[in-house]
Amino acid sequence: MNPMRDPDRMALERTLLANERTLLAYVRTAMALIIGGASLARFVPGALATAGGWALVILGAVGFVVGAYRFLVLRRYLKGETP
Repeated sequence: MNPMRDPDRMALERTLLANERTLLAYVRTAMALIIGGASLARFVPGALATAGGWALVILGAVGFVVGAYRFLVLRRYLKGETP
């Protein structure tokens, strides 16, 4: 099958790749939040810095879970696995 003659399949492939890029952006952002929060909590003295650091760590973990969930839902939808 010639891929140039099947524009719908090519559009689906582009959308699947865009979904993967979006997941990677979520992961990259979550990692930055977690690392930044851990550094803040560890190396900056004070209770406020520690609390803020832990808040960033939790926010990063939540962001990772949200990104993974959105990725999986959209992938299932695009592959026709859900009604």
